[in-house]
Amino acid sequence: MSVASAQDLLAGLDGIARIQGARLLVDDETRIRGEAMDRLVDDAVFNADEAVRDAARWLIWSASQALGCGSASIHELYMARGRGEFAATKFTVPAINVRAAAYLTARQAFSAAMERDAGAMIFEIAKSEMAYTDQRPAEYAAVILAAALRSGWVGPVFLQGDHFQFNATKWAADPGAEMSGLKQLTSEAVAAGFCNIDIDSSTLVDLSQPTPAAEQLVNVANTVELTALIRAIEPDDVTISIGGEIGEVGKSNSTEGELRAYLDGYFGMLHGTGMPGISKVSIQTGTSHGGVVLPDGSVAMVTVDFGTLRRLSAVACDEYGLAGAVQHGASTLPEEAFHHFPTNGTAEIHLATGFQNILYDDDGLPDALRAQMMAWCLANCADERKPDETDEQFLYKTRKKAIGPFKRALWTLPPDAQEQVGANLHTKFGLLFDHLGIAGTRSLVDQFVSIPDQPRPLPAALGGGEPRAVVAGASVFEDDGSGE
Repeated sequence: MSVASAQDLLAGLDGIARIQGARLLVDDETRIRGEAMDRLVDDAVFNADEAVRDAARWLIWSASQALGCGSASIHELYMARGRGEFAATKFTVPAINVRAAAYLTARQAFSAAMERDAGAMIFEIAKSEMAYTDQRPAEYAAVILAAALRSGWVGPVFLQGDHFQFNATKWAADPGAEMSGLKQLTSEAVAAGFCNIDIDSSTLVDLSQPTPAAEQLVNVANTVELTALIRAIEPDDVTISIGGEIGEVGKSNSTEGELRAYLDGYFGMLHGTGMPGISKVSIQTGTSHGGVVLPDGSVAMVTVDFGTLRRLSAVACDEYGLAGAVQHGASTLPEEAFHHFPTNGTAEIHLATGFQNILYDDDGLPDALRAQMMAWCLANCADERKPDETDEQFLYKTRKKAIGPFKRALWTLPPDAQEQVGANLHTKFGLLFDHLGIAGTRSLVDQFVSIPDQPRPLPAALGGGEPRAVVAGASVFEDDGSGE
């Protein structure tokens, strides 16, 4: 039940926490990490009063700062990896796109990581996902941090903007407007507390050009321009981890020549600026976002080119000092594939659709709710249907778009459904974390990453100054078909 005012939020924290200046002082850690957090995150997402939502988000952010689970950048860990400082430790960082039942899902990930003493784990959301899941950056940050608090997590929380992607059609029509939109999105994410941003201008690579350097030129220039923006707006004492991308997922596999052309061009443009550059680079190795759906609704087997991953990760790490290569579109791969990523030097792997599939296809989701969501897709996404698609193919492709319209229903599943869905997710996270080798990485994260002190101005509803303006408009978050 949403509260009526910000003062009601404070009343619910009586004896648990109190405001002093621009800080939240926690008097009872156990209680604020309990049902009090459940109430706060509900208001942070669903309260109809924007001022109350902002106040709840401030309280969550401030509690995470007070209790040692604040937002941080993974940049220094990745740079240490690039220097070979823990070369004998083989692991691949999972970057988890949380689309549906976000609080429940993130809690399962934190829990599975804590069971393994794992610290190297990222929570991310793509530009396109922000639209169809109805999760703007400020909300997403609040939910993930609330899940960390509720789970008992202590240590850095890595929030990442995934696929901050240029739309090729819009770029061709008006490059200035498209760049402005990406800058607007980036600024909003940083203001929301994201300390990790993946820039994707690979959609603008022009394969008609005569050389790899010419092919990558616009990609390089755009990545440099957004790097400069990020360095200008990142918080004090924070070096935001930035990722670049050289090959659009679902297209041709990347080559060493393309990688060197991109990195030589990028670092050449940065030379003399004093700005830190990217810490990793995404490549294409044969996967596709969401997988390839067969007529019966199943997902086709995909062969990942691990040789490409191994060679390009080595180039990125050994020649340019980066953490290595990043794999996108991998969550629908068979389980036995995942242990190959650490052994082939993959720095990071992006996982999304597989968790969505667990929600829709495994036990737990009530049949009536699933039917409502599929009916919504049939009624609202018909213009996306190809003439030769079966119902199963069409619904698999479009069902992600029902997540936003049914967000409240997915957050408030019956207790038995929540328990089953949570158990399914917990098992999947555990298996992935084991295959990716992140057990025991807590000590490495603690060695190289510190949580920056980032107090936020007290919102007006809690007695502070004027409320801050919204940075970005909804048009920035149109679904352009990207995502994991």
